[in-house]
Amino acid sequence: MTRASYVVPIRRAVPEGPGELSEYLRRLSGEVDEVIVVDGSDPDVFEEHAALWGDAVRHVPVDPSSVTPMGKVGGVLTGVRLARNERVVIGDDDVFYTPEALARVVDLLGRAHVVRPQNYFDPLPWHALWDTGRTLLNRLWGGDWPGTLGVRRSALLATGGYDGGAMFENLELVRTVRAAGGVEEAPLDLFVLRRPPDSGHFFSQRVRQAYDEFARPPRMVLSLAVLPLALALAARGRWKGLAAGVGAISLLAEWGRRRAGGREVFPAAASLLAPAWVAERAVCAWLALGSRVFRGGIPYGGSVLRLAANSERELRRRHAGAIAAAALEGEMAVLRGEVDGDGV
Repeated sequence: MTRASYVVPIRRAVPEGPGELSEYLRRLSGEVDEVIVVDGSDPDVFEEHAALWGDAVRHVPVDPSSVTPMGKVGGVLTGVRLARNERVVIGDDDVFYTPEALARVVDLLGRAHVVRPQNYFDPLPWHALWDTGRTLLNRLWGGDWPGTLGVRRSALLATGGYDGGAMFENLELVRTVRAAGGVEEAPLDLFVLRRPPDSGHFFSQRVRQAYDEFARPPRMVLSLAVLPLALALAARGRWKGLAAGVGAISLLAEWGRRRAGGREVFPAAASLLAPAWVAERAVCAWLALGSRVFRGGIPYGGSVLRLAANSERELRRRHAGAIAAAALEGEMAVLRGEVDGDGV
């Protein structure tokens, strides 16, 4: 039994049923000290989930004080605050750890405040293979952004939580912890399985994911530059230059695939499709820019959110030194006899 808490934020329009997720939650309950499912579903769906999972997990609603525009954040903050362990693993409901991968994340939290594994899709319908090109390219620049993170409870709580109005919520969490003085680990060889969305959900995410890059302006500028450059080359008949660019993207993706044992989980076909993903992102970046200019942000959950993520400079202004200050306060509390050593 691993001494850690595993938090799953979830929201369903219809009850989950006794399928893969239910089996996974029951398996987890025998592997980690605590599994917390924070359920933002409507009351009737919530009650069915309680009947299905209540004997295996800690099934709770989202704390009303934690409700946020980006709904997942409220679920995460509720779970982290309720967790009884310092080491917390947060996983979306489409993420499935092996015992070995889970144990490694928990172990890394012994020296880091936040841990960012790498997701891979299985199975691989065409749209998941397409989107894997993004993962491979991101592996060249700090790693991809998965649907799961490990975090020290005290580190996140020292900041008061992270901004629930940010679309790129996992980047916002990591930046917040780092800004407070935390250490991040992003091992490229720590792979965690993720089930792909259906094709309809995949298409609904295209512009929203492109909008996330407003949180990283250099990448957004690069994405916006691709389409005009490609059109200019095509207009001048410079097909060799265009072909060279396509080939270079595939080679870069293949480099990302080969890093840190990536060939074990990423197929070579994803490298060949990486240029298609770059073309998609180039078009969607302009659509995201149009949404920001004409709609004030990106539609999400019945509202329009403008913030992709706060800048690191802004977060340092808000949270610099928060982790060290909280640790010092904890040490003082131990000396005063208010808590024992495990409460720090």
